[in-house]
Amino acid sequence: QVHVVESGGGLVQAGGSLRLSCAASGRTFRRNDMGWFRQAPGKEREFVAAIIWSGAGTYYADSVKGRFTISRDNAKNTVYLQMNRLKPEDTAVYYCAVDLGAVVATITSPGRYGYWGQGTLVTVSL
Repeated sequence: QVHVVESGGGLVQAGGSLRLSCAASGRTFRRNDMGWFRQAPGKEREFVAAIIWSGAGTYYADSVKGRFTISRDNAKNTVYLQMNRLKPEDTAVYYCAVDLGAVVATITSPGRYGYWGQGTLVTVSL
């Protein structure tokens, strides 16, 4: 099994910043794309950002582009999500996901990812 653990969530005022961390442990393939998704109450889980295994390619949802930055440290098997200029609509449970290459899907699709963390709550107040 691959265990995925997110951390760094919390309460922040609009305009503030948070950095989320995601550590993956256990069995994994050498090359793994990783992504961040979020889910607000009453809404479907939506794509936020993703990064290719090499770190050379990154992808962002239009709603966060220019405000969020995804990065990774392969030596530590860790991915980060730097969130700046947060808005109340960013409030959600944020999930880290690991792609082990078993599913053919676009990088923005939740179905692409085989392993998920339990989520970390980000609350952005007015």
